[in-house]
Amino acid sequence: MRWFSSSGVLVSPSLQLSVWRSVLPLSGSIWRRLEALALGLHILSLLFGLAGLLWVVPHPEWVASLPPVGIQAFSWSMGNGGVAYMVFGALAAALMGSRLLGVRRLLMFLIPAVGISLASELLGTSTGIPFGDYGYLSGLGYKIAGLVPFTIPLSWFYVGLSSYLLARVALQAGRHWLIHCEAILLGALLLTAWDFVLDPAMTRGLIPFWTWFQPGPFFGMPLQNFGGWMLTGAAFMTVANLLWGKAQPVLNRRQLLGPLVLYVANFAFALLMSLGSGIFAPAGLGLLLGLGPALGLWWSAPPAPSHPEAVEGEAARTWQALEDPGWAGVK
Repeated sequence: MRWFSSSGVLVSPSLQLSVWRSVLPLSGSIWRRLEALALGLHILSLLFGLAGLLWVVPHPEWVASLPPVGIQAFSWSMGNGGVAYMVFGALAAALMGSRLLGVRRLLMFLIPAVGISLASELLGTSTGIPFGDYGYLSGLGYKIAGLVPFTIPLSWFYVGLSSYLLARVALQAGRHWLIHCEAILLGALLLTAWDFVLDPAMTRGLIPFWTWFQPGPFFGMPLQNFGGWMLTGAAFMTVANLLWGKAQPVLNRRQLLGPLVLYVANFAFALLMSLGSGIFAPAGLGLLLGLGPALGLWWSAPPAPSHPEAVEGEAARTWQALEDPGWAGVK
């Protein structure tokens, strides 16, 4: 048990928890409410995007029947909907990660995820390495260096975080020295499986968001693309794992529910987009390699403690983590 005091007086974690609650009695609930709000807005944006792309766009007569204000609002929402759902997704993941990991460990994941994915995307759109020759169209926000929308690294971050936290269930159960590598590869696979389903719909749908200049056998895209996804995802997950060091997070089934919902919501969006565009094979591949394993990993995680003392101890660790992210839930 760790004791500390800024004035030299030893204070127990349980007493510190009581002090925090007396000073900031609503902090925990506000944190969770903001997280729930961001996640809810993210899912709502996904649903709105599905409705617009799969029903409204194929029926232009419905849009034409709207008053001028309605047409203008629809045009604005279709132009900014992709930006909104990725920004809300990144915000939800940041709040969720702060609560589950602590701010310090969250930043140890967020910075490599955004930095490495952005570097890969800039390299890919300018040289064709590591994904192949492609380019982004409009609809996803301001383009960094005129090449990559700023929202793309955000999507790598929030889907990557949910994928890796779910994949780490295997790490929590295993003890052999290769288990860290297995968890990283499994997390990268969950991330890539999402792209199996998303990429064909976003390039061959009624409104494409990027285009491939290099034809390939997988619905017009090269197989190299998926190698690039595995490499990029594994790279930033490896960096995060190394930065965490001995302070590796251990999460139970209840704690992993948020990452699961975030992953399933984005996977379902990609799945419905593909099915709505008449693209079926990637959906089956994604279910086999992504959604199925994600649900299985979540279910295999240890259940949340049910004993009152255990729950109180978990709450104390959560509050401790908000002040000192390296303290709680380490393995």
